[in-house]
Amino acid sequence: MDLPNCKHLTFFGVHMNSLAGKCVGLVVIALFVGTVLLPTFSGLGGVIQQNNVFLIHNRSFPSNQAIKQKFLEVPQIVWGLNNQKIAFARACLTARMLNRTLLMPKLSASLFYKEVELLKPISFDKVFQFERFNSLCEGFVQLSRYSYVSNQSDVIELQKGSGRRWTLEKDLEQLTQFSKHPHDAREIVRIVGKNPFLWHDHWPAKDYAKVFECLALVEEISTQADRVISKIREIGMEVRSKVPMSGSSSEPVPYVAVHMRIEKDWMIHCKKLEQRLNISEICSCKEEIMARVGNIPGLKTPVVVYLAVADALLEDDTVLNGWKDGLLPFEKKKLGVFEIYKKQPYLFQSAIDYEVCLRSDVFVGNSFSTFSSLVVLDRTQKMIDMGDTKLCGPDVRWPSFAYNIRGMGDSPHPWVTNMSDTSLTAISYGSNHIAC
Repeated sequence: MDLPNCKHLTFFGVHMNSLAGKCVGLVVIALFVGTVLLPTFSGLGGVIQQNNVFLIHNRSFPSNQAIKQKFLEVPQIVWGLNNQKIAFARACLTARMLNRTLLMPKLSASLFYKEVELLKPISFDKVFQFERFNSLCEGFVQLSRYSYVSNQSDVIELQKGSGRRWTLEKDLEQLTQFSKHPHDAREIVRIVGKNPFLWHDHWPAKDYAKVFECLALVEEISTQADRVISKIREIGMEVRSKVPMSGSSSEPVPYVAVHMRIEKDWMIHCKKLEQRLNISEICSCKEEIMARVGNIPGLKTPVVVYLAVADALLEDDTVLNGWKDGLLPFEKKKLGVFEIYKKQPYLFQSAIDYEVCLRSDVFVGNSFSTFSSLVVLDRTQKMIDMGDTKLCGPDVRWPSFAYNIRGMGDSPHPWVTNMSDTSLTAISYGSNHIAC
């Protein structure tokens, strides 16, 4: 439309050829550009309506216009790697419940958990990728650095309860209170008290699995894990070249990973646990583990068996002896990768072993071990993500077994995680009730 030629055009009763009419026309054009055209430019931000849903663009705004972000701060996370992972996920889900962003916590590079001064704190982003975590978990939970906090003195402390009188219901009530006025007005809620691993559990297993899926090891650790796995498959290839085997030679050579919990600290713990719970299916001696692994149905031999064991705590130097013909056991020293582990702190060593177990073709562990339980959870989630509907049986994609529970024919019992569990208690503290 050619506006200069519209001599008789009127708008709200005003002739467009008059001065007032021209002003009105300019206003209309400005409104049209501002409300219709500007949102289409991605660099300007704004609110766009798509299918009756308003999408708010995250853009850079001046500090005086930015929405004030709120944070959750938690104590340093301690104990074993997988206890730390559970504690981290629990902290993330607590922050989500409080509608806050979790400030990046300190992990513990060492295994000491009673002597606080020996914990050797290590930043989360020295073990896991910070940006990748936020990318994968966007819209669910988020991490933040302390440098993003505008006022680090605007803090309210939340004292986590402890002892037998502190119930699940009381803990949930406390968290609910801190999600409301006046507590929610503070920029930082700082939780003080016991380790997050010991906090009460209010979230289903699938929520934990979502957090775990967002944890990606930093390149330094994942590269070392790749080296160990390559060495295992290389030895397997040498074995297969000497014995005719079915399958394409171009396919990765399969291996079995056994989380062999027979270290002195574990044996003390599991004996006490058996007495307290009146359960006999927790501890397994070396001979029982070897016998049950040898009875896994359908296991094609010869096959390399990687033994994930804490060498520093192992008092038995005969773990490589007595295995069934066709099972070729290797641990770090025999595999020739001990130097990779030796120069790393405990947390890195455990992370490498976890990755080796996670990516194995067959995994065998102890259902009362947090390490084993999280490996199985991750493997179960991987099968679900791949669209597998059959999770138990001899021909599943990534079979896992619990050697402490007897299966058919004295084999280890098939094991998957029940993702419909309403809490992670069974994984946090172990169970002989496994889904298969």
